[in-house]
Amino acid sequence: MRATDLFTEDFSAMPYWQGATPQPVVPPVDLPGEADVVIVGAGYTGLSAALQTARAGLSTLVLDAQQPGWGCSTRNGGQVSTSIKPSFAALTRRYGEALARELLEEGQASLDYMHALVSEEKLDCDLRTVGRFHGAHKPHLYDALVRECASGHPVWDTGAYAVPKAEMASELGTDAYHGGVVYPHHASIDVGKYHPAVLRRVCEAGALVKGHCAVTALSRVGAGFEVATAQGPVRAGKVILATNGYSGPLSPWHRRRIIPIGSYVIATEEIPRAVMDTIMPTDRVLSDTRKLVYYYRPSPDRKRVLFGGRVSLSETDPRKSAVKLHRDLVQLFPELKATRVSQSWMGFVGYTFDTMAHCGEDRGLFHAMGFCGSGVGMASYLGMRTGRAAAGLDRERSAFSRISFPTRPLYAGNPWFLAPSVLVYRLRDRIGI
Repeated sequence: MRATDLFTEDFSAMPYWQGATPQPVVPPVDLPGEADVVIVGAGYTGLSAALQTARAGLSTLVLDAQQPGWGCSTRNGGQVSTSIKPSFAALTRRYGEALARELLEEGQASLDYMHALVSEEKLDCDLRTVGRFHGAHKPHLYDALVRECASGHPVWDTGAYAVPKAEMASELGTDAYHGGVVYPHHASIDVGKYHPAVLRRVCEAGALVKGHCAVTALSRVGAGFEVATAQGPVRAGKVILATNGYSGPLSPWHRRRIIPIGSYVIATEEIPRAVMDTIMPTDRVLSDTRKLVYYYRPSPDRKRVLFGGRVSLSETDPRKSAVKLHRDLVQLFPELKATRVSQSWMGFVGYTFDTMAHCGEDRGLFHAMGFCGSGVGMASYLGMRTGRAAAGLDRERSAFSRISFPTRPLYAGNPWFLAPSVLVYRLRDRIGI
């Protein structure tokens, strides 16, 4: 298909989620002169923290430079997992066995928290335990997945099981994989419904949420802070940074530790039900063994494919990335060659040098960030933990606050090394290492 024919007549560069569900209108609020807690960022992290501080009786102000939820909280793929990338062995080498177990237990806790939150708050967001299929794009990688399943996990009861290539049709209608593994406890969520549902609970709890009010500077004043915004200053007793992949110059210390990486997603036009049932016979979320990972799934109504990945050496616009993503989608599913793209968008993932999420505090300045592409569950969970810490509700610190938050020499927030890194990962994916 020619690039000029790729897009539907009503093509939009806005995320599928923002169009599929009407987004709430946040009640206008005047900027208060002071607040017990000011939270910078109105995504999952900031709202989860605000729910705790507001319900603890602290005056809470949540500020966002854009419309609340404009960032990756409504730009992600809606996949919910146990959210930790390094293996138990790798974590043990870094931190020792006891802390490694605690970190992995909190990874499981993040998934459990999502189910508890949705149930207890009665959030209408289609959180479902659909499982995840993880495909092996090389034969030897399937063998490694099988060995991993056989050995089990030292902390989690994953319930994982292998699916050989001969049985792939029950999971995925493609010849591109040499089998794979199903992780049955992983979940999916409707991103367009989840963020507004949490936002409503935060407003009901009494927190003030103000969009289009960028925080421009942060300074310590006495035992608290002065928060400078585009609409005037606010005095704060405590501040929570919940900016993740959109962390800018507000706090240079945090900016040096977060790598903003563009991740790109397309939504196809509506697909005939028979085709969808062939290529994606289940509602699982989907990924594979590539370092430059694909993540994809059927839309909640099973009418479209949502397909995402890292496809550019440098940040690019959604129309250009759509061409590349569609090409990769067709390599997996040739049936979709003539299927056009109705939406294409991107968002910035907050990555870290150790591929771990982090939270912590420095004299009243709290942070939770660096979710490395697994932010639906972990951002919600660590946002909650950070809010409880700021409210003085938890004496026990999260394991994620007890690990170092590394940076690298010469890094000040501009990821100049991404382009060569992408080239290296492409080569590794081609070889399968």
